[in-house]
Amino acid sequence: MGNTSRREFLKSTVTAACAVSLGGTLTGSVAGARPASAPAIKKGILLDMLPANLAYAERLKLAREIGFEVLQAPTEPDERKAEELRKAADAAQIRIDSVMNMDHWKYPLSSSDPAVVEKSLTGMRTSLHNAKLWGADVVLLVPAVLDPKTSYRDAWTRSQREIRKLLPLAEELKVIIAMEEVWNRFLLSPLEMASYVDEFQSPWVKAWFDVGNVVLYGYPQDWIRTLGPRIVKVHLKDFKRNKDSYAWVNLGEGDIDWPAVRQAFAAIHYTDSATVELPAGDEAYLRDVSRRVDRLLLNQS
Repeated sequence: MGNTSRREFLKSTVTAACAVSLGGTLTGSVAGARPASAPAIKKGILLDMLPANLAYAERLKLAREIGFEVLQAPTEPDERKAEELRKAADAAQIRIDSVMNMDHWKYPLSSSDPAVVEKSLTGMRTSLHNAKLWGADVVLLVPAVLDPKTSYRDAWTRSQREIRKLLPLAEELKVIIAMEEVWNRFLLSPLEMASYVDEFQSPWVKAWFDVGNVVLYGYPQDWIRTLGPRIVKVHLKDFKRNKDSYAWVNLGEGDIDWPAVRQAFAAIHYTDSATVELPAGDEAYLRDVSRRVDRLLLNQS
């Protein structure tokens, strides 16, 4: 994934997911709403997946009407925009349940430069306050980024030291900081990730698990069972390995064993949200994505 932002990464690498084109129009009912007997996992979507040409109110109304129950929003330093988003979520009756911190790639906490680290901490403080305003209970954090100047050991110790500075604010605001495993050359096994989280000995540090990110060097179902109750939120995407290349693809078109993933989540009694992380698209595409989550993760037809 390098040091590009998640938004740029998804835009530039996922191609197959954008090819879906199905008919569909908005209706007054909530399509794909979860029946009472269905699994408790809540279906989520990134704010950035919704059509950018629509106002917040229209985007969130669309998300709710096609069956998404929760939303992940990026860090928003503009207080006016943050309040506008809160009101739109209330009106659409969709919960913003998590915040994607946006400064951890450009300003990693593992840096040896105090100025870079302080910018990263400032971004996390903004994210935590966003979460409080929006009613979210988790902020996603990429804890460290390895590069030729940053050793694995330094990334581990520096990032933990800086994250501990954030824990009093996290506790005050009642917002969990969740570490995600990404292509940052760090926390490359579920055992490492479990140890990294456990060393904080804090209820305000947990794991954010991305089903697609581990396909190159592991199996999602193994990570899920190993991390167990440490997992507080989940990202959904799919990944396809070919002989000489690999690519991000739409859900169900890659190498993930979705029945095994479902069984693993059931085994650890996971009942929080699973948020789709794919490129943006129109209503027909988003309806298709929603149905794929129903079929692959929630085991609904």
